[in-house]
Amino acid sequence: MESGQEKQGSMHPISLVMGEIVRIFQEYGYQVASGPEMETAYYNFEALNIPEGHPAQEMWDTFWIKGEKKKLMRTHTSPVQVRYMEKHKPPVRVVVPGKVFRNEATDATHEVQFHQIEGLCVAEDATLAHMKGMLNMLLRRLFGDAVQVRYRPSFFPFTEPSLEVDMKRESDTKWLEILGCGMVHRQVLERVGVDAQKYRGFAFGMGVDRIAMLRHGFDDIRTLYKGDLRLVTQF
Repeated sequence: MESGQEKQGSMHPISLVMGEIVRIFQEYGYQVASGPEMETAYYNFEALNIPEGHPAQEMWDTFWIKGEKKKLMRTHTSPVQVRYMEKHKPPVRVVVPGKVFRNEATDATHEVQFHQIEGLCVAEDATLAHMKGMLNMLLRRLFGDAVQVRYRPSFFPFTEPSLEVDMKRESDTKWLEILGCGMVHRQVLERVGVDAQKYRGFAFGMGVDRIAMLRHGFDDIRTLYKGDLRLVTQF
């Protein structure tokens, strides 16, 4: 490097993948929304059809804020969907990239903080087929036209029906779970004042860190958070 010349910085692989996914959905008319990382129990759970004391709350290992009544570090980016629908009438198409927090043990596939992207579409003609078409398109854009995709029945309190999505590339020996999705529960729509007789919606959520690991061949999520410049400068 010549004397006085500054070394150019590099984007982190999580930022690169998150930006790529957001741009793909923006091509299809989706807006980008954000919300607070410290949330209330109402938006994180109750508004999403998970009342206080419901067993479904145990699906998320929650960091509760000491000394703050019913405040927590958000466990998913879905609260932003509720906040957005409170302020915007349908039709709504929005993606929500952001950081989330889970009080769980750290290992090769789990961290106490990671990144998600949620998507929400609410319209008179929103269907499960439309959602599957969008997600199939996304996975092909991210992993190539040869990627295989399958949908399995699942359970999320805020969608009905609920599905989990697996993918398989040519180099994979087994199916990999990649995201969850479903049709927005009518109680979630009605709670924010959307006429569930007129409008339907679908929602999906994916872990950006996991996608970055699959795209770039990392086998340990903790590698992404060590601050090692040798990793970042590759990108």
